[in-house]
Amino acid sequence: MAGRLEGKVAVVTGGCSGIGLATVNRFVEEGAKVVIGDIDDQRGHELVGRLGGSQLATYVHVDVTDKDEVDALFQTAKDTYGSVDVAFNNAGISPPEDDSIMDTDLDAWRRVQEVNLTSVYLCCKAALGHMRAQQSGSIINTASFVAVMGAATSQISYSASKGGVLSMSRELGVQFAREGIRVNALCPGPVNTPLLRELFASDAERAARRLVHVPMGRFGEPEEMANAVLFLASDESSFMTASTFLVDGGISGAYVTPL
Repeated sequence: MAGRLEGKVAVVTGGCSGIGLATVNRFVEEGAKVVIGDIDDQRGHELVGRLGGSQLATYVHVDVTDKDEVDALFQTAKDTYGSVDVAFNNAGISPPEDDSIMDTDLDAWRRVQEVNLTSVYLCCKAALGHMRAQQSGSIINTASFVAVMGAATSQISYSASKGGVLSMSRELGVQFAREGIRVNALCPGPVNTPLLRELFASDAERAARRLVHVPMGRFGEPEEMANAVLFLASDESSFMTASTFLVDGGISGAYVTPL
């Protein structure tokens, strides 16, 4: 069934790679006009061309930790296409220096918190300004399965930031439900994205430790996450808000993983 986002305007941060890129592609397939926020200018402009040009997509360079740039991103969606119906706040980082609490220094902690948590606060605040005026909208924030369980491979600031995203999404979902705005948290399991491949590229043992806990025996694919985001963005999920939407291959439900 095509056209599930027909006539909708969506903003996607981190839209040039991984889950964000797969979601941009899926949204356009389903009829949305998309504003892509990222820092990869070359890829962003190439993506707009591939999607069919400015009638369907617009690229905006945005540092998601900068309030003025985030506000400008969402204002671009409103000015260019007339509304802000969907916000997929997805940009994030997982640097190798974010490790055990004993090894992660304060600068690394703060950087991950700024990009992964503060950016979601800024994007939600900007999106809500437009959605409250419309009395409608769907916000999807990328959290993680590590927001609901301990990670087998420690990334202390990443895990803490995603827990914050999940908690914030629940609160906003409750707060703005009667204004026609839904806020849900997508909680992916390990996904085959450039971010994860970079994290595990130099440590095959670490990758194996993560994979052994996934009952399905494989990492997820970005397109599988994009399908979940599409559901949360569309009217098919119209009675869902403040939800923890786990798409994790069963990892959060496993007590013992079959080998």
